[in-house]
Amino acid sequence: MATVINTSLDRSRRALLRGRVRARPLLRPPWALDEARFVDACTGCGDCIAACPERVLAVGEGALPEFDPSLGECSFCGDCARACGEPAFGLLADAPWTLRAEVGDTCLTRKGVVCSSCRDACGESAITFPVTSAVPSPHVDAGRCTGCGACVGACPAAAIGLHASVEEAVDA
Repeated sequence: MATVINTSLDRSRRALLRGRVRARPLLRPPWALDEARFVDACTGCGDCIAACPERVLAVGEGALPEFDPSLGECSFCGDCARACGEPAFGLLADAPWTLRAEVGDTCLTRKGVVCSSCRDACGESAITFPVTSAVPSPHVDAGRCTGCGACVGACPAAAIGLHASVEEAVDA
């Protein structure tokens, strides 16, 4: 009988032991299949990591590739998926993922500090700062956001994260 491991529970425990309340979201490379199928198909060979010209893929938990937006932005070139010899990736004609940027409570603007680093880094102009009488806070237009991660590394307060949009959460 095969042993089934609840990886989300295991990741939460490890995060707590490392001093974080929650585990950071697991971000796979673009076009990666859903988590269960990706883990079954991926051998951890690292071909996708080596093929990434942006160098935003890294060896993660279980020696499997993860997208690390703190390293830079994904250009969605598809080199990672093309380099993979296993059935771990979907079709390049499909959307790479439904990750979208979300601004957290540690955003400097919420503390009255003027900052627009995320907007300046966003090539899709998906982050705007609506004019208000106070220090404006960023607004992410989910329709324009590609989830490339450019804003994540640019944020000096580490207030931006990439999260699955509602459509991906429903499909999973």
